[in-house]
Amino acid sequence: MNIGERIAALTGQLADLDGRWREAMHAVPRHLFIPDRAWCHPEDGSMGYLIDRTADPEVWLSAVYSDAAIITQIDEGTVDVAAGQGEYTSSSSAPGIVAAGLSLLNPYEGDEVLEIGTGTGWTAGLLAHCLGDDNVTSIEIDQAVFGRAVENLKASGHVPRLILGDGAKGCSERAPYDRVHVTCGVSEVPYAWVEQTRAGGLLVVPWMPYWEGGHLARLTVVGDGTAVGRFHRGVVFMPMRSQRWRDVSLEGSFRDSATALDPRRVVWSSTGADVAVAGLLPDVQGAHAGEEGGGFRLWLSSGDSEAQVHYAPGFRRVSVFQRGPRDLWDEVEAAYLRWVSWGEPERDRFGMTITPEGQRVWLDSPDNPIG
Repeated sequence: MNIGERIAALTGQLADLDGRWREAMHAVPRHLFIPDRAWCHPEDGSMGYLIDRTADPEVWLSAVYSDAAIITQIDEGTVDVAAGQGEYTSSSSAPGIVAAGLSLLNPYEGDEVLEIGTGTGWTAGLLAHCLGDDNVTSIEIDQAVFGRAVENLKASGHVPRLILGDGAKGCSERAPYDRVHVTCGVSEVPYAWVEQTRAGGLLVVPWMPYWEGGHLARLTVVGDGTAVGRFHRGVVFMPMRSQRWRDVSLEGSFRDSATALDPRRVVWSSTGADVAVAGLLPDVQGAHAGEEGGGFRLWLSSGDSEAQVHYAPGFRRVSVFQRGPRDLWDEVEAAYLRWVSWGEPERDRFGMTITPEGQRVWLDSPDNPIG
């Protein structure tokens, strides 16, 4: 199978891909942006694996033209990507996620686009192919990643404006933009992006709150200093480096209590519940894991408090351990039950508004903030 056939097979699987972006994926082939050694991270959650172009070119090429994320850097380059272990810090996003984001972005001919997070350079190349190099500005914070993106884009025949810097600040000298395309997860949408987008322009942003999951938001700048829009689908992106979660070491004994609410209901019920809890408790982080024999454990943390919730099958009592000034499980339980009281709305009924004062999540209408 030649490259064109591989691209056709891949793009034929992508439901969100319209003809313009399908043609761009043929013109700007993904393999030009993938290093010889990388870590394939399938979207189905199966175990990842090393791809090595020299050792096994067929496996490498098959991974590149699958709907999988390709991890190109771990722990900011301090760990060999072949290990597959550590914090993923740069990648080529799965083509299905790329297609979803570009389709929501929907730039017009002649639009100027600001991209936050150049990464390998592939999406910058796709945008440049459709809009022209001069209409695309892409910012990357990591110098090594930036250097490779420059070379990748040259090999593809495109030279959009590339900037080494902090994407959270945007690029005011080229503003205003018609579209802002974000390729890293943010828990707080930087207001600079709204300020640098013209009225009627769009931001497509992976909202990655500290709570469960991630949600792709399409926000429109409405001309009064705000941006507003809804959540469209689930996503998982690496966090913007300035917004990474920082673990805090706490001291003191835990307070022992119990709950009747199964913590699995809270984290498995619905993406709508995920949005509601994240919107109501923006500073609370959750992590969970199953245990042998059907047990389940949920960990919660904030800057000054933490909690552990332990479900064991066959026991009516769900154990809760909390410390710090806040009872985090009590707060999460109340937020979840509030979502239930609203009729368990799904993700597409929620949206977000960005203002100079911050952001707020709403249900059904911007006039109905949940926080």
